[in-house]
Amino acid sequence: MSDQRPYATLLAKGEDRRQRILAVAQRLLTRNGWRNTTLGQIAREAGVSPAGLLHHFESKDQLLHAVLEARDAYDDAHRELSEDLIEQIDGVSERFQRVPELVGMYVVLLLENLDPDAPLHDRLLDRYHAAVGTVADGIRRGQRDGRYRADIDADLKAVEVVAFLYGMETTWLLDPSIRLPEVFAEYTRSLARQLTAPAAGP
Repeated sequence: MSDQRPYATLLAKGEDRRQRILAVAQRLLTRNGWRNTTLGQIAREAGVSPAGLLHHFESKDQLLHAVLEARDAYDDAHRELSEDLIEQIDGVSERFQRVPELVGMYVVLLLENLDPDAPLHDRLLDRYHAAVGTVADGIRRGQRDGRYRADIDADLKAVEVVAFLYGMETTWLLDPSIRLPEVFAEYTRSLARQLTAPAAGP
């Protein structure tokens, strides 16, 4: 037991250090973008040596993917798949307030990797397609349950919804004074009317 406890303490300290590096990386990426952020800057702000940073992340690319994985892990942990789609979208604004660095970091990385040859382009495109697919599936569930109009094209409507979410992330990063809860409440009321209103006659 005496041999295991120091080892467990070292593991805990190592994980704390790793999380601190990720938090600093998220903050600097939001502020400076990936191209203008160096491993040296991250190490200094995290209070570790460059060698200490490389112990946890062997390269800048590995750290870049790790911060995206942190965003994905957060979203997965807080996603309520059983909730109604409208409720899910309405709750997104809370994430902006809870984890602003994750939101800001993702927006900056997205804008920096629009070029098909950019290092994260394919990963971010896959993530976008997954988001559209998730929303479309939510709409189809509502259609099967009879809660949503059957004549709505779920795939097209999902593109619109995800465009709203991505656009709000970008706009909020530009102007954090936006009253997010009110904007999201108004959008979801409008979306609910579109999804649930009876189809127009011929």
